Amino acid sequence: MSNRQTKTDVILIGAGIMSATLGSLLKELIPEWEITVFEKLEKPGEESSNEWNNAGTGHSALCELNYTVEKPDGSIDISKAIKVNEQFQVSKQFWSYLVKSNLIRNPQDFIMPLPHMSFVEGDKNVEFLRKRFNALADNPLFQGMEFSDDPEKLKEWIPVMMEGRKLNEPIAATKMDSGTDVNFGALTRMLFEHLKEENVEINYKHYVKDIKRTSEGLWEVKVHDIDAGQNKSYIAKFIFIGAGGGSLPLLQKTGIPESKHIGGFPVSGLFMVCKNEELIEKHHAKVYGKAKVGAPPMSVPHLDTRYINNKKTLLFGPFAGFSPKFLKTGSNFDLISSVKPNNVLTMLAAGVKEMSLTKYLIQQLMLSNEQRLEELREFIPNAKLEDWDMVVAGQRVQVIKDTETGGKGTLQFGTEVVNSSDGSIAALLGASPGASTAVHVMLEVLDRCFPQYMPKWESKIKEMIPSYGVSLAKNPDLLQEIHSSTAKTLGLEEEIPTNTDDKTRQLQEV
Repeated sequence: MSNRQTKTDVILIGAGIMSATLGSLLKELIPEWEITVFEKLEKPGEESSNEWNNAGTGHSALCELNYTVEKPDGSIDISKAIKVNEQFQVSKQFWSYLVKSNLIRNPQDFIMPLPHMSFVEGDKNVEFLRKRFNALADNPLFQGMEFSDDPEKLKEWIPVMMEGRKLNEPIAATKMDSGTDVNFGALTRMLFEHLKEENVEINYKHYVKDIKRTSEGLWEVKVHDIDAGQNKSYIAKFIFIGAGGGSLPLLQKTGIPESKHIGGFPVSGLFMVCKNEELIEKHHAKVYGKAKVGAPPMSVPHLDTRYINNKKTLLFGPFAGFSPKFLKTGSNFDLISSVKPNNVLTMLAAGVKEMSLTKYLIQQLMLSNEQRLEELREFIPNAKLEDWDMVVAGQRVQVIKDTETGGKGTLQFGTEVVNSSDGSIAALLGASPGASTAVHVMLEVLDRCFPQYMPKWESKIKEMIPSYGVSLAKNPDLLQEIHSSTAKTLGLEEEIPTNTDDKTRQLQEV
């Protein structure tokens, strides 16, 4: 290795949506800082952010039933749904700012309006969906949501799903026209093109070998240049680890106390991809079902219209799988090498606690294509195997940690920021809703790691994100203003319902 050390202000590890977002925020807030990016693959957005490695749902709790839990008294807790929805509104505002500022262009290449629907069968599930709808309908964030248990109405909404369906039990659905399909791979590539124009040094085919604290309190990052076959050393004041499933091993290398007693459990995914153009054209929505009893939240089945490379596609899944790799391009030793003396008890406790997850994964791994087809037929009764191909989606590493409420070895579902006490290094762990809430999460990183700068940055942040520091659920006028503005800028305006339009239609009918 060369003894020469290259100095920079910020190092971003991983060229996914998180690093792209943080880099873009920093360039707006403090453009003079030097930013260096390292990515082991040859281009950005190739792992979890890639359009074929995630569901492409703009997660805003419009259709995802796991964000609204039924409490023991039968009421519906919508607090998480409000939280996720508001976080997605933050992302849309920042994307809108970037488009209006001509920092990225052609928003239709990464975001499209698309109805979000929930679909259930059976008396108990229909009652749950009805209560969920009633709990959400009065909240401004969910204005425009429709509920129906009328098969004739459902034939209008989801004709492909209703064809050949035997109505042996009640069915129901909710529909929200203001949903979105987001191509996070395309967005990531756009953001890195923007960062390149801002003179950010982006190093592809470079992987990080080690991260260590220097005696001066800075961070030394040792990197291997794959093409040159050389090792390099960089010194930075701040490091962000946004390497998807690869974040945990890198975080462990830092040795910070906050990295202790954290483990990770990798889960892979499969999707069925439709190749029947007639079916693809007839279905137009993201339709989420309800996870089966005992199944984890990650197993929620959904039938998704997608726009990939500006072409309409149709996917169903996910079917879970298991691989010891933490990334699709990772190593089969990733899982075992992540077990350290400080987290081995945490990992063992999780193994005992999560027997149901283990059983679920084994069942999923043993599914034949015909059995997967039977699950698809719960959504499309007339589905034929010859109309569908299988694709392997991305790897997700679920966080395992010790918590007060769950105890030792608790499996976490969601996205989590881990940072050093002095804020000089931070890492993002976890999975969904992930990319949809990237801007909110990266603002959290800024708040935790640069508290001394936040008062100075606040006015610029509010320029980029007008709702910053404000609850949109409690400020319907601001929400409507932001809805209209972002919808117009991002090309979503046709899908945003407003009271004014409703009244106008009513008057015209009269």
